[in-house]
Amino acid sequence: MSRPVADHPEDVADRGPLRFERRAMGSPLRLQVSGIDAAAAAAGWLRVTAEIEAAEEALSRFRDESEVTRLNRLAGSGREMIVSARLYRALAAAERARRVSDGRFDPRVLADLERLGSAGAPLGDLAVPEAGRRGAGPWLRRDPRSRSVGLSAPVDLGGIGKGLALRWAWRRLTAGPHPPLGALLEAGGDLVLGGSAPDGGPWRVGIEDPAGSAEPLAVIALNAGAVCTSSARIGRWRAPDGRLVHHLIDPRTGEPGGTGLQAVTVAAADPAWAEVWSKTLFLAGRREVGPLARSRGLAAWWVDDTGSLEMTPAARPATAWPA
Repeated sequence: MSRPVADHPEDVADRGPLRFERRAMGSPLRLQVSGIDAAAAAAGWLRVTAEIEAAEEALSRFRDESEVTRLNRLAGSGREMIVSARLYRALAAAERARRVSDGRFDPRVLADLERLGSAGAPLGDLAVPEAGRRGAGPWLRRDPRSRSVGLSAPVDLGGIGKGLALRWAWRRLTAGPHPPLGALLEAGGDLVLGGSAPDGGPWRVGIEDPAGSAEPLAVIALNAGAVCTSSARIGRWRAPDGRLVHHLIDPRTGEPGGTGLQAVTVAAADPAWAEVWSKTLFLAGRREVGPLARSRGLAAWWVDDTGSLEMTPAARPATAWPA
């Protein structure tokens, strides 16, 4: 995971940045802003939380009456449903991510998550044809004129959904009246940021040690963009057969992936794509993560199962210091 780091805590305190926090998307949602007064900051926070709530209503598999839950209940039936612009864009983004990642990212892992014991809202008895399951043929039917969509198999939009929610909330924050001079929005360790940090310099983000050390393994310095991490340290549970499993499911096998890795962090311009690539690189495993990240020109950092931190050439300019 990644966390904001204060380079000079005494300076930050003197400048008095405004901070807000609440629970959303199953994790803490935090906003830090500077350069605006308290009333404008509070109004910006309301825009952020409204957008996050709307995204959850559309995309959360844990909500019984969310749009994606209702759509998942129709999966494999041949029936279609008219959906909101948010869900339509999320499904289109998931399909694009599947193509761009050569199938390493595929949202059709919900049945595998359920099988392994990560239950969401009940979907009832689904009769999904084998041809529609993960990795087999097209999974999404859509009409852009009516926003009518149908699924061949139920989908999990968790990671890309969180990235899109951050994207949409950030736009609401920065495009509204009285935008902050600097801001950092965080959801469960995934970040989007811009402008100056409270100390006047770039924002500093620590890459957490998966082993649990209080000291970060490295600090990233950015003026704008997103930082997202996929880690096997979080989202772990015991499967019905007693195995310790995690939530990062390889769509090629239906099982938790990331052999030889503990965590992958990606910095990119957009939080949704930072999410997609952090998961894709994690699932590539220790042997393939470096070549894949370098071939895509990604700024990526990863921690292998020995605790060693490595990074791509594109990541080095953004690395303020490694441990």
